Amino acid sequence: MFSRYKKTAGATPVSPAAAPKASAAAPSKVAKSAAKKPVKAAAPAPVDKEKKRKDRLAEVKSELHKHLLDNLNLAALENAAESDLRAEIIDIASESLDEMGIVLNREERSSLNQELFDEVTGLGPLEPLLQDETVNDILVNGPQQIFVERDGKLELSPITFKDEKHLLRIIDKIVSAVGRRVDESNPYVDARLADGSRFNAMVPPVAVDGSLVSIRKFKKDKLGIQDLVNFGAFSEEMAAYLQAAVSTRLNVIVSGGTGSGKTTTLNALSSFIDNAERILTIEDTAELQLQQTHVGRMESRPPNVEGKGEVSPRDCLKNALRMRPDRIIVGETRGEEVIDMLQAMNTGHDGSMTTIHANSARDGVSRLENMIAMAGIEMPLKAVRSQVSSAVNLIVQASRLQDGSRRMTSITEITGMEGDVISMQEIFRFQRVGLTPENKIIGHFTATGVRSHFSERFKLWGYDLPPSIFDPVVAE
Repeated sequence: MFSRYKKTAGATPVSPAAAPKASAAAPSKVAKSAAKKPVKAAAPAPVDKEKKRKDRLAEVKSELHKHLLDNLNLAALENAAESDLRAEIIDIASESLDEMGIVLNREERSSLNQELFDEVTGLGPLEPLLQDETVNDILVNGPQQIFVERDGKLELSPITFKDEKHLLRIIDKIVSAVGRRVDESNPYVDARLADGSRFNAMVPPVAVDGSLVSIRKFKKDKLGIQDLVNFGAFSEEMAAYLQAAVSTRLNVIVSGGTGSGKTTTLNALSSFIDNAERILTIEDTAELQLQQTHVGRMESRPPNVEGKGEVSPRDCLKNALRMRPDRIIVGETRGEEVIDMLQAMNTGHDGSMTTIHANSARDGVSRLENMIAMAGIEMPLKAVRSQVSSAVNLIVQASRLQDGSRRMTSITEITGMEGDVISMQEIFRFQRVGLTPENKIIGHFTATGVRSHFSERFKLWGYDLPPSIFDPVVAE
């Protein structure tokens, strides 16, 4: 019946008449006895009944998955059409259910077949969450607890793994696909899924209550400036100003906390770069989606199990400087590569961009100073600040507010030095007014009334911004 992708007689597991019958015989008796027991006992509470049914279906799925692995020729599946593979799985599952004496309704059978398909070809229980466009992050705290983020809010998903072994099998499937491994001797791993999603996992004994998994989903459709304006991330006036800033090759840093939308903002700002420029991107995990023609992408690499083979962001940055880039975009600056980044911004690579973790523009400058100190370079504080003030022109602050919304809360220019202090001026900000009864933040974007320090530069490059965009907005 299902000979097309079935293992040949020479393979270790044989036809379903042999090994699977032996493995299915015991479940058959268990299934029959389990089916008889509830008849004698008192009717259980609906919640218990639902839980038992769910647990039983999980056992059936686990048994069928073993059956599929025993009978499918996995090497032949790589070139199999999806429709053929689905039909094959349905046939094997149907025959196995008959052997086990288990009766399922149409909805349960359809759901079971889909889950089995995901187990064989995808990432098991995680597959429907990866396909769900409304989910931004997937956070697994052990086999029985999966949280997802939708619209900036975390919620518990009804999807679970059968047990810790099931979760570890999926983790191993992900990391082995990119040539890495995770076990007791190497209990954490950073990887990337086939679609570009960022994946991180920690397994026992480091993870105490079960393996921890974090998946930051990769957006297939990148958000442009107009999309962000429509979502209320910033205003039309701020968009016009940022277009002028990026087009006239100001050095821009996007600052913000974790999950505040720094990479999304950087992606959107990169759309203003001229198509004739040569751009080199450096990231830990390739997330940027630049649409220009001349883009070279680099990705750093962690050390292997022996502690060798590491390619740090600084290594990539040093090589990038020898590749004649017009602009360098670093996905995130968080270590000693800050030195090379500032040097690049100061030595002819105008218009370079990066992101840093900071809660405000002033805090962002302090973070740059701290990273220079951590790099082990002994420089007087005034020299460090002079280097930062001449390299960085603009700091865009992205924030994730308490209602889950992401806003560009501040745009600040660095204008130079006043004594030993870096002088800065805020051009635009998000003004909070209050909260709705549903805890949604009420506020508006406004200019501060300060005229841009780079107005003359904008005018020389053909971006003569009207003075009105720097006028403060009076709340109604």
